[in-house]
Amino acid sequence: MIRNATLAGTAVLFATIAQTAEPGFADPVLGRWDLTVESSDTSFPSWLEIRLRTEEQLMARLVGQFGSVRHATTVSYRNEELMVSVPVQYERGTEELVFTGSRRADSLIGLVDLNGSTLPWSGARAPSLERDAEPAWGQPVPLIGSDLSGWRMRQGTDAGCWSVSDGILKATPPCVDIVTDREFDDFQLRLEFRYPPGSNSGVYLRGRYEVQIQDDYGKALDPLRLGGIYGFIAPTDDAARPAGEWQIYEIQLVGRRVTVILNGTEIISNQEIPGITGGALDSHEGSPGPLMLQGDHGPIEYRNIFIATGQ
Repeated sequence: MIRNATLAGTAVLFATIAQTAEPGFADPVLGRWDLTVESSDTSFPSWLEIRLRTEEQLMARLVGQFGSVRHATTVSYRNEELMVSVPVQYERGTEELVFTGSRRADSLIGLVDLNGSTLPWSGARAPSLERDAEPAWGQPVPLIGSDLSGWRMRQGTDAGCWSVSDGILKATPPCVDIVTDREFDDFQLRLEFRYPPGSNSGVYLRGRYEVQIQDDYGKALDPLRLGGIYGFIAPTDDAARPAGEWQIYEIQLVGRRVTVILNGTEIISNQEIPGITGGALDSHEGSPGPLMLQGDHGPIEYRNIFIATGQ
């Protein structure tokens, strides 16, 4: 997934700022936070993780509206005031984005300057999503019928760019993402996909966690490439087929734990997804969510989409 974006980006390392502080000084803000940024006409999700580097130093990483996780260049917490600075990627200008905020009970509130506007943001602690046991799975049900019943466009624009013919769900650019009307908690998903050379799409689990689809046959493995949980988890094996061939994803999501099988090879095995990926519908990780297929990049075809939910 590569987008022109408002809060997106990536860097190489966690970064820190030295602080004179007692051990435990940052305990109220350590951990993962599901963020919502408010603009004049809408809101969009983000995600923040703050960790200790030493007893007196912090490190952080952030996911914005689009793109992959980016790592903070500076992070500090003093007198209950938080500051996180992250590099730009697709934003206008070259200045770093600076999130300032403070703790309110067990939440965060603050401001960020973005593209000339100062926007408020808030954060709630991300849920652990731990499960006591794996669900018992129901019977798989198809998500593609004879038309687009059961699906809706993410935006109202380009509403005719998705179509169904002979059991194939197809996006023709310019297009938008498509979302199921149904929402899901834990599930097993199987689908087939095909793309032309150079194309790009993605499967969003609960509308929040993207499993990348991209023309990456023969390329080095990376979290940004085919089979990865976008920006977070790289596939362990190269199981990609060349563009133009049908490929198969088998995906299980239980809480935050994901297993991905590509073309019969397990490439991610019961790994934890830390947080939402760029392009997510929202950051309400504790709630069920829909299946979303990315359609705003290149042409893509899907068929034989089946989902089994936990009982």
